[in-house]
Amino acid sequence: MNIQYPAIFAPQENGGYCVHFPDLPDAITEGDTLDEALFNAAEVLTLTLDGRMEEGLEIPPPSRKARNARFIAPDAKTQAAMLLRLARGIRPVSDVAAALGTSWPAAQRLEDPRHWPSLRQLERAAKACGRRLVLNLE
Repeated sequence: MNIQYPAIFAPQENGGYCVHFPDLPDAITEGDTLDEALFNAAEVLTLTLDGRMEEGLEIPPPSRKARNARFIAPDAKTQAAMLLRLARGIRPVSDVAAALGTSWPAAQRLEDPRHWPSLRQLERAAKACGRRLVLNLE
């Protein structure tokens, strides 16, 4: 599973691009060049998702069909936190902690985008949720 949200890059009359995410109306940015707009889009997406997780707000799933959209992924730690949260589903964190042989706070940190889990921790957590960790470089 890979988390990528569609972003619309609208060219501006005076140059540059305005970027918005249809699934996340509060995520808006811009850039003077396409490369700058792409970089800023990934950054604003990460910040928006981090903020929603921290505040306990709903995170809509990325839509798959969007006209004229580019698909943008959040940074690795945010994507890892979201993927573990999705893999856990409705299971309580305490179940994952028990499967990992760790404490509830340690298991909860795996779903915190400010925490940098090791690959070993991610692999064990994925296994505890019945999944397998797979890395992908873009």
